[in-house]
Amino acid sequence: MDEYIAVYLYDIKKAIEEVESYFAGYPMRYDVFEKDYLRRSAVERKAEIMGEAINRILKIQRDFPLPNARAIIDTRNRIIHGYDSVKPEFLWSLVIRHIPILKIDIEKIIAEYGISHE
Repeated sequence: MDEYIAVYLYDIKKAIEEVESYFAGYPMRYDVFEKDYLRRSAVERKAEIMGEAINRILKIQRDFPLPNARAIIDTRNRIIHGYDSVKPEFLWSLVIRHIPILKIDIEKIIAEYGISHE
């Protein structure tokens, strides 16, 4: 595997872990999250990083076996280019539904390829 792909996979994994840390001990309720501008902004930023890292992976290996890769890149583009239309409910769906699925996929790829982080 390309060494840059391994780095990008770990960047994604780290961004996911950071998002998870934002919610440690947090009341996992949308009504609380909706009013939490700082936490919403942090989720936006980490979603941008995840999408950009996946975009870079696909530039190196177009057929990289990551489910939903294109959708994740599209999410990144939506956040960056449509920043004024990103709603709290969209970010909340990333936190509770999409990022946990991405975590499983990324951990599986890291394990399958036997990638170790320096």
